[in-house]
Amino acid sequence: MNKIGLKKLDLYIIKKFLGTFFYSILLIVSIAVIFDLAEKLDNFMDREAPLRAIVFDYYLNFIPYFAVLFSPLFTFISVIYFTSKMAYNSEIIAILSNGISFRRLLRPYLISAAIIAAFSFLLSDLVLPVSNEKRLDFEERYYRSQPARANVRNVHKQILPGVYIYFSSFSHSSNIAYYFSIEEFDGNRLVSKTTSDYASYDTTSNKWTLRQYVTRHYNPDGQRIDRGISIDTTLNLHPSEFNRRESIVETMSLRQIDEFIEQQRMQGADNIDFYLIERYSRISFPFSTFILTLIGMSLSSRKVREGTGFHIGLGLLLSFSYILFMRFTTMFAVSGLLSPPVAVWLPNIIYAVIAYLIYRFTPK
Repeated sequence: MNKIGLKKLDLYIIKKFLGTFFYSILLIVSIAVIFDLAEKLDNFMDREAPLRAIVFDYYLNFIPYFAVLFSPLFTFISVIYFTSKMAYNSEIIAILSNGISFRRLLRPYLISAAIIAAFSFLLSDLVLPVSNEKRLDFEERYYRSQPARANVRNVHKQILPGVYIYFSSFSHSSNIAYYFSIEEFDGNRLVSKTTSDYASYDTTSNKWTLRQYVTRHYNPDGQRIDRGISIDTTLNLHPSEFNRRESIVETMSLRQIDEFIEQQRMQGADNIDFYLIERYSRISFPFSTFILTLIGMSLSSRKVREGTGFHIGLGLLLSFSYILFMRFTTMFAVSGLLSPPVAVWLPNIIYAVIAYLIYRFTPK
């Protein structure tokens, strides 16, 4: 026994687990890159994308994104494949016949799952935000016909304590907000309200220019009205806030997502659930590795007449149903039918129960 208490059997299974996992990632990612290149090659050629940018800016950053996204599925396939081969070669029977319990046999599987889960979490929090930004920049420049920017309409947000702005729509190309208004409050009392046909942002002076504006000042004695053709004003507001990608959170770490959500809450944003789903998913997603490992090990540890193919087919059916269920609950959260933490953790809870039941009733 070595210093951390791992026996030869543990090291043997961990080596098989991790070896099969990384081999399957290499194989499937290679196939995915080939299909992706075949689909997008015409766009790359039409837009004259440099070979260096295709390789280093896109595909070098596409690989970790794809690997993390499907790491639980790769884990599951790896467990099913090498465990069913061990069962088919009667290795599992020999191990159990030598006095090693089924629970003890599970130990190296969980250690391997912990390594993969930690690797996936660290990669998604430290590496993917930077690589996703480069990948998305490349896609917008050489692939997408229109940038995948968020649709900006009917925005009402707080830019400072007691200061609110509203506009009906925003033009990314000209940095113009239409039907623009500013409201200033002192506690619950409205102090002033300025409305204008539109407000344009000057990138030189970093100021907003309100056109055809009307300002109403409210006081206990009545109100005063000011009108004008244009007026410059400095606001705690920048067009880049409305020019974000729809997938902006993919380029953020967990700490940055938390800060971004707090900022959006202060501004009264109405799409916070979308960002919360991403935030909770970063934490819950690695747990699926343990769940699928337990299911895969329990299913494939028995020797059956149908062989490895039966285990792989049954395993894929369960894993895809798990992924599909995760998508359904995410859609319910976006539509407001479920809260983000419930939507994100519910599939893990349900399939953890399923995993336990499969493990509990597996012949040992």
